[in-house]
Amino acid sequence: MNSVTVIGLGPMGQAMAHTYLDSGYDVTVWNRTAAKADDLVARGARLAPSVEAAVTANDLVVLSLTDYDAVYAILEQAPAAAFAGRTVANLTSDTPDKARKAAAWLAERGAVQITGGVQVPPPLIGKEGAETYYSGPEDAIETHRAALEVLTGIDHLGEDPGLAALFYQIGMDMFWTGLVSYLHAQAVAEANGISAERFLPNAVKTMDFRYFLEYYAPRIAAGNHEGEVERVAMGVASMEHVLHTVEASGVDGSLPATVLDLFRRAAAEGHGEDSLTRLIEVLKR
Repeated sequence: MNSVTVIGLGPMGQAMAHTYLDSGYDVTVWNRTAAKADDLVARGARLAPSVEAAVTANDLVVLSLTDYDAVYAILEQAPAAAFAGRTVANLTSDTPDKARKAAAWLAERGAVQITGGVQVPPPLIGKEGAETYYSGPEDAIETHRAALEVLTGIDHLGEDPGLAALFYQIGMDMFWTGLVSYLHAQAVAEANGISAERFLPNAVKTMDFRYFLEYYAPRIAAGNHEGEVERVAMGVASMEHVLHTVEASGVDGSLPATVLDLFRRAAAEGHGEDSLTRLIEVLKR
């Protein structure tokens, strides 16, 4: 029987453990609050009595924890020898540098880390179309490909253990700022009597950036910031209108004010007639 260990039973870890059980895996689990394993144990999972027992139970150990501080707080409870020969699929969110340090820490103990950044929320684990960024040794990923693909598809970015964390955090940058911009827009809408249901189709259309991404990406790659469509000066004028509308609606204007400040900085540096992609240079400083 195929087997796996899952350490960390928050919403994501729970979803992963249940998905492995659904797929017929022999699942060992461990969590700081043991009661979180009750439903899994009722379905046939084994609750390890210690971190050492959890790690040594299987060749593949899946970690789903809050951050890398939690990773060390938990894994340091097991002796170094417990990790020998193990592959740790570390799906914990944190910085690229911390992912690299954790990989080195595990390597010193004879284990291999595969860093992962899951691109879907817990309810989509095991569902078609779900994917995870992975980085680390290709041979380790291939050895455990079948088990990893029980959870999601695999997007292997390269050998550098920090790459998956980097791509994940870049994605989270887009995810959170994008969703907050929607919520800010909805606050303005509601301040003017427009319900979320009424605004939904407009929001979906506005948040579809595919055309712009596909248009700008090759130009950015070529260093071409010529202003043909959305120029910096246009951004200044437009965001001033947005900010005035927001403030007139009685809604907090700090979010559009920050965007306006970026456009104004680019314009002050002489880039008013350049493409809005010039903001990349402003942001990198």
